[in-house]
Amino acid sequence: MPSRTVVVTESVSSDVKIMNRGIVDIFPLALATVPWGILCGSLAITVGLTPLQAQLMSLLIFAGAAQLAALTIMGSVGSLSAMFSSTFVISSRHLLYSAVFREHVRKSPLGLRCTIAFFLTDEMFAVTCAYMEKHKSFSAVYALSSGITFYLIWNISTFAGIVAGQYIPNLEHLGLEFAIAATFIAIVIPSIKNRSTLVSVVSSGLSAIILSIFLEEYALIVATFIGMFCGYLTNDNQQNKEKSNE
Repeated sequence: MPSRTVVVTESVSSDVKIMNRGIVDIFPLALATVPWGILCGSLAITVGLTPLQAQLMSLLIFAGAAQLAALTIMGSVGSLSAMFSSTFVISSRHLLYSAVFREHVRKSPLGLRCTIAFFLTDEMFAVTCAYMEKHKSFSAVYALSSGITFYLIWNISTFAGIVAGQYIPNLEHLGLEFAIAATFIAIVIPSIKNRSTLVSVVSSGLSAIILSIFLEEYALIVATFIGMFCGYLTNDNQQNKEKSNE
């Protein structure tokens, strides 16, 4: 009995350490999106949502880019179909994220899988992948602690934007959207560790810029596949060269 108690205590202690690590790792990225959350909250008020509706948008949807796109379309009195298609395309990158996590969580209970899926964001995915690369294993405790931390800060930021949006006019014109680009740059740059990743990042970035002129609605998803394809080809050529050198 004492030995079992020791094992349980060590397991709990290990989980607490992993949880703290997840909170610490996600915190800088979460703080970087505070202006983004404020922008979402204030814009929701500007387009006519009530404070409750604006807060529920962050509580239930929890997808910054999709929220901004939806609010922009609502503000310009766009159609419901345009809103759904735009948010679908923007959020489609999560299909790739979930594919990466699939093998690690497919044997987990449905409730745990659904919870991880809800808290899965770009930021949570980035820090969890870094954790997996370092420790060679997936930790649901780490993923959830980082995801929940980000969720709390995002909703606090949205609440601040809702309050500010009711008292500060034209808050959305203060340039807060810079946080969107800054956050994604902070996520992408550390992951560039080899030539194939660099090629993937550059090709997808250039493709997104060029395609946004001709295929505005589908530029992001097409650029994603172009980047993946270029990265795959470069990685394949690099492996072939390494084999030939051997």
